Amino acid sequence: MRQKRRALSAYQQKNAAKGLVQSLKTSDLFKRYKHVAIYLANDGEINPSLFIEQLWKSKKVCYLPVIHPVKKNHLWFYQYDTKTQLRPNRFGILEPSLKNKNRIPPWALGLVLFPLVAFDNKGGRLGMGGGFYDRTFEFTQSRTKLYGLAHHFQEVDKLPTEPWDIPLHGIATDKKVFKRSLDAAKLNQGSCR
Repeated sequence: MRQKRRALSAYQQKNAAKGLVQSLKTSDLFKRYKHVAIYLANDGEINPSLFIEQLWKSKKVCYLPVIHPVKKNHLWFYQYDTKTQLRPNRFGILEPSLKNKNRIPPWALGLVLFPLVAFDNKGGRLGMGGGFYDRTFEFTQSRTKLYGLAHHFQEVDKLPTEPWDIPLHGIATDKKVFKRSLDAAKLNQGSCR
């Protein structure tokens, strides 16, 4: 799946980014939350940069993940705007410098949008394997809304889930937003609707 998304042309990526904006803008996710964590695309991930611009225009506050300097496979979140200085982390992904003073605890975020490698219609998801989001949000899933972002073609028939996987409230693609109830997510049953 990673090879497939990396093989997309610049034109295809741009169209996917536009589709993602339309999916998210027409959902209540865009209107409801003021503090939104998001990411900068890497490795062929669907690019949320156009959506970030929409968030800024609507006076929303955006945050980017930063690899925790001490706690293994955990994230911090720092405010992100046009003046934020970015540096590559150990994976080559741009993130705000730790000198940035505007950090927010994960439980204070209203909405977290993060990339997926694959997803299924039962809410199963596949990330890059580090468990960063699972560890960071293991205690806060009921307060903070967690949505994965992916190209629509990244949907697969079925993915295995593990007990430590934090369930998502939904998934947004360049075609639509799949929502699911938290109760269904906790049971790891039911489809994303």
